[in-house]
Amino acid sequence: MGRRRQAGIMGMSVFPCLFVILLTRCSPSGCAGGNDSASHSTAKATEKPILLNNIADAEAFIRSAEVAVIGFFQDPQSLEADQFRLAAGQIPEVPFGLSSSAAVVSHYGASANTVALFRRVDSDRRDLDMNNRDVDAKKLTRFVRMNELRLVTEYNPVTAIGVMQSSLQFNLLLITDKISPKHPERMLKFRTAAELYKGKILFILLDSNLKSNERVLSYFQLKKSQLPALAIFHTPDDEHVVLTVDEISIERVQDFCNGFLQKMQKKEDKPKEKPLNEEL
Repeated sequence: MGRRRQAGIMGMSVFPCLFVILLTRCSPSGCAGGNDSASHSTAKATEKPILLNNIADAEAFIRSAEVAVIGFFQDPQSLEADQFRLAAGQIPEVPFGLSSSAAVVSHYGASANTVALFRRVDSDRRDLDMNNRDVDAKKLTRFVRMNELRLVTEYNPVTAIGVMQSSLQFNLLLITDKISPKHPERMLKFRTAAELYKGKILFILLDSNLKSNERVLSYFQLKKSQLPALAIFHTPDDEHVVLTVDEISIERVQDFCNGFLQKMQKKEDKPKEKPLNEEL
């Protein structure tokens, strides 16, 4: 049986708290740099993004992935476009597209030399101005890593920034050990549940096996012997509930999410009490 524990309003919002905890272990810039693995070959770093010559191609490109990046360049051979290609080679799992079509640029309301990241999970878009000469392939890679929220996003010092900036007000955290032989099955069920709440709840994975996450477990007053656990948050007022479970199931995740959503809806519908000294 699951064990539910409710935490009241905290002095600092939940994710900024977790973000600060993670920052004590690794800075976003430092961890982002760590993703630039030396295993990426020179050949990969020079791969060309997909050319998007019209609006239909661009729309299909964005629909095809959870996270998609498009570079809008008036001159596809510019120095900025070259840095864009280098970044594309360093993040092979994220599709990169490039367009110099005036119609495409206008359709997306983009300025020349702008890189836009589109993500499906919260239907959001993030832009980076490449006109600043300080923006190179390394900084562009960091920008993508920070903002590539997915159907299930693994929480770390880099993605923490994108999590905090997401427009979704509800976040569900799965705290579990990725090394566990049960992890693949847990993730399959967690991801399936995430599909049901797409655009409403941001699903996040936190690996309890990482030493850098030990303080997060402490924050939630959890021991490794109590895992896996779920924690759901309403970011505007910091209210959250923690549930320890024997195992993850789609139904259990649904019940937990629906119960919290209904509770928050009742709280929102409840008429606010007037102050005693307020005149009638």
